[in-house]
Amino acid sequence: MERTRIAEVIESSTTRFTAGAYELLVAPPFGALVRAQTRVEGMAVYGLVYEIRTGSKEPGGRAVVRGRTYTGREFYDAEIYHEHPDLAEVLQTEFSAVTVGFVANEQVYQYLPPHPPPVHYSVYECDRDELVRFSMACDFFRAVLFAHQIPSDELLAAMIRSAARARTDSRAYLVHAGREVASLLKDDYDRLTALLRRIRPL
Repeated sequence: MERTRIAEVIESSTTRFTAGAYELLVAPPFGALVRAQTRVEGMAVYGLVYEIRTGSKEPGGRAVVRGRTYTGREFYDAEIYHEHPDLAEVLQTEFSAVTVGFVANEQVYQYLPPHPPPVHYSVYECDRDELVRFSMACDFFRAVLFAHQIPSDELLAAMIRSAARARTDSRAYLVHAGREVASLLKDDYDRLTALLRRIRPL
């Protein structure tokens, strides 16, 4: 089954990329695993979504208040988008992902790819099977935990919870992932215990 493109790359670097969503207010959730295509056939870059934002398409522009007019009419939440369908033309939803690996010739690697995904190339949200396959190894945990300028602990916890839900034996994966996290943070007890609390099943 052909997968649906959800976005395209609008900014790219060695360690992360940003994508513009094709549908306003629709983006993969925080911690989701996404895949960006590359110019090399059979190769794609994996990233974890760490930021989602919506704002004006104009550089330096900002959204303006639409919920109340000078004539006294008031709209709330979804009503605003119904009354102003033009918002889809002036606003854009974007999401940023930190690179955690890549796939080449059907082999998954959990380290940085030789090249980042090109601007304007397609981005897809990984399905359950792809998430399970990627998360079989935990080598990317270190890269996420020690990445700069991202909410690394929250991001890794969200990804672990998602990977656990995708499995039939979610508890076994949580135990395995918890042990991996403990080995990486053995010298930082407070950070370790806070993160372990975040990956407990709901």
